[in-house]
Amino acid sequence: MSQSASKIIGLILLVGGAGLAFWGYQMSGSLTSELSKSLTGALPDEVMYRYIGGAVSAAVGAFLLVKK
Repeated sequence: MSQSASKIIGLILLVGGAGLAFWGYQMSGSLTSELSKSLTGALPDEVMYRYIGGAVSAAVGAFLLVKK
């Protein structure tokens, strides 16, 4: 894979990861998430999947952007 293609994929993953994390943050403030958090003490799985997916995607994207 060429270096420019790697940089483009890295940027897409970084932006996509940030979007997923923001989506999870938005979902964590919803009424159902708040209710679930108050009953179980934990965030719903859907929110956690988005946080984890966003973090992994952003980390891989950042790695691809800075590698030489």
